[in-house]
Amino acid sequence: MKISIAEKIRLQRLQRGLSQENMADLLNLSTTAYGDIERGKTDLTLSRLTQIAQVLDVSPITLLTDDVISAQVVDEKPDVLVNHELETLRLTVEKQQVEVDKLRLEADYWKRKYDERIAMEVLRSMGVEQTRERIGF
Repeated sequence: MKISIAEKIRLQRLQRGLSQENMADLLNLSTTAYGDIERGKTDLTLSRLTQIAQVLDVSPITLLTDDVISAQVVDEKPDVLVNHELETLRLTVEKQQVEVDKLRLEADYWKRKYDERIAMEVLRSMGVEQTRERIGF
């Protein structure tokens, strides 16, 4: 059975007898913001996930793994392996951030193209002729 990260955070919090307000205070968040994390309404950054894991005294990997058995095994790994896994997660997040940046650039490109097209249509509707530059043939 797959449990969401948000649900795992909630279960870990309840096991430790902490309220959402306690967690919010420990994480320097509003109670509403923390509640949004537990409801899965907020996408977690790696740094926020690590911060939550530290407050709950678990490995971030525990919160990311799909099942309870593998989560328990990860908690017993030496710090070196956990650090390696954290580095792998950090690199994955960086890779995704690069992909997001590329998509933003592409969106900006298409927005400029769209704006140019609208400007041409407005000029054309006003009766202003625009000449296109010839590209040789």
